[in-house]
Amino acid sequence: MPDRLKGKIAIVFGAGSSGPGWGNGKAAAVLYAREGAAVACVDLSEAAARETADIIAGEGGRAIALVADATKLASVENAVQETVSAFDGISILHNNVGVTHMGGPVELSEAQFQLSVDLNLGSVYRTAKATIPHMIAGGGGAIVNISSLAGIRWTGYPYFAYCATKAAVNQATVALAIQYAPQGIRANCVVPGMIDTPLIYNQISSQYASSEEMVAARNSALPGGRMGDAWDIAHAALFLASDEAKFVNGVCLPVDGGQSATVMGPR
Repeated sequence: MPDRLKGKIAIVFGAGSSGPGWGNGKAAAVLYAREGAAVACVDLSEAAARETADIIAGEGGRAIALVADATKLASVENAVQETVSAFDGISILHNNVGVTHMGGPVELSEAQFQLSVDLNLGSVYRTAKATIPHMIAGGGGAIVNISSLAGIRWTGYPYFAYCATKAAVNQATVALAIQYAPQGIRANCVVPGMIDTPLIYNQISSQYASSEEMVAARNSALPGGRMGDAWDIAHAALFLASDEAKFVNGVCLPVDGGQSATVMGPR
């Protein structure tokens, strides 16, 4: 169905890609625009935000590129205000900000652990704090947070802080969903499994002898024999953001090729 988000205004935090290709936030921002939404593409990297906004504009959509540091409330609030000024409201908040630091509590520095909390979980707090009043003023909205299978299962990687913070994102989503349902706001979470995006080559490949070994191991860990891609996550987010999901609230939806239903891991 075309125009599933016609008339909607989306702000996507983490709308750039961490390398060449399609990251989850970049794909979601472009898909939202293809379905009729005006999109604020927000990223720490101006070049990454601009690349996504330019793709949308090149396809005839409406988009602006904004820079924000999701660990700073004032920066987030500024991006939200610029979005409201440009598009006269916000009806969809999409959170795709996150970082993986390898190591258990013994190996992790306190600074790495604190950054994981600040970015992975703190970004959900700050963007919700800045955006929800505008949603309430506009009669409601939809929040889509991107979590991880690591928040509900052991996935084979020793990243204690990532597991803990993504688990917190899941429950934070539920808390938002129930508290703000009377104001017409829904909040749901996409829980990606093994996804082939630029991020894994930057932040996961160090656990393997080569990128090729990583890809083979991750593919073999899945019942269907292959990883998903950014568009799999984007299409799930699109459904949750759309009015088709008007009775879906407080859900953490695994998009993982069935991995969460197995005992398989990437090794």
